[in-house]
Amino acid sequence: MQNPFRILLAALRLILIIVSLAIFVLPLFLADKIFGLSTKSAFKVRRMWIRVAKVILGITTQVEGQQYEETALYVCNHRSFADPLIISLYLNAYVIAKAEVGKLPILSTGAELTGVMYVQRESKDSRSAVKKKMVETLLEGKNVLVYPEGTTNGELQLKPYKRGTFIEAANNGIPVVPVVIEYKNAKDLWSSRGMVRHHFKQFGKLRTQCRLRFGPFLTSTDGEQLRSESEDWSNQSVKEIHQGWNSLFSSHSDTVGPTQA
Repeated sequence: MQNPFRILLAALRLILIIVSLAIFVLPLFLADKIFGLSTKSAFKVRRMWIRVAKVILGITTQVEGQQYEETALYVCNHRSFADPLIISLYLNAYVIAKAEVGKLPILSTGAELTGVMYVQRESKDSRSAVKKKMVETLLEGKNVLVYPEGTTNGELQLKPYKRGTFIEAANNGIPVVPVVIEYKNAKDLWSSRGMVRHHFKQFGKLRTQCRLRFGPFLTSTDGEQLRSESEDWSNQSVKEIHQGWNSLFSSHSDTVGPTQA
């Protein structure tokens, strides 16, 4: 049974997140309807709310590298529903997210206003439409962030990166930047549970420690080369980060299993 203190802490944090979202999203929604909202303004408000949210949730982040000046497709491994929240503080990019997120009140409105594109993974038409929108957005000079594993992953070894986005990048002359996000505690990994249940598991702890690493600026006319280089760099970075933490994962199963609270 989960510690009552952790249940109370996670519940309080959930309430504060909802309240803070409402405080930020309502003025943003009105400003968009009355004046129209520029991408720069939307990203600025998004970063302001994320700073508040990180304090509420007890998230600390160690960052290596930074966003590049040139437009790029950023590709990142996927550990938790908190991934885009953390990354978006350090990266101005449109985020491709699962359609399930679009069903959440307030959060969905804020996400749409600040640059989120939803995809139904089981729908080929939805994937094609989002892929087309992704390319259009990049060619307009705006960054896009995608999760090429296609789902969250609790293993040290990343799931094979899907080829589609890398093929599109190569065909359209779009640079790719791999990014890695890792958490110190296994409770932060989202696997086989609903969002609310995961929230109580991840944010019932006092602190959530993570590391974010931006990789090299990759260009190629070969999509498979972009995919391979991004995946290889990401897998190597994941192992280096956990070795630095001395995380207690199994060398046999390659499962991330740190036990620190």
